[in-house]
Amino acid sequence: MTIEEIKDQVIEEFAIFEDWMDRYDHLIEQGKELAPMDIKYKTDANLIKGCQSQVWLYASLDDKGNLMFQADSDAIITKGLIALLVRVFSGHKPSEIELASINFLDQIGLKEQLSPTRSNGLYSMIKQMKLYAIAFQAKK
Repeated sequence: MTIEEIKDQVIEEFAIFEDWMDRYDHLIEQGKELAPMDIKYKTDANLIKGCQSQVWLYASLDDKGNLMFQADSDAIITKGLIALLVRVFSGHKPSEIELASINFLDQIGLKEQLSPTRSNGLYSMIKQMKLYAIAFQAKK
């Protein structure tokens, strides 16, 4: 699936829920489904700066040149947020990730529902993912 197809799928999933408490539950489920992060990557170097909670993000390239993310958080909503981003961006070329829009977050109404500190953390996660994409492109 392309990034756009995954984003469309996410938009459709969140549209099913009319109540934001149900959407939060869905976000929490995303976090519970996140593949466990290898403990060796839970280091200070992989902590995302700007997040109120602890969020670890590690990136590597697979043998096809796709960027693969591993992530975890110590807070359930934040873990759901990073899981959602990993779902959308992981497994794609760095150039696709760098250029991908994040408009789907507005379309699911997430922006209005997050506190300012959590919203800042979300954008720090996105920024770090895009920085990884840029860094891996520069290595080519």
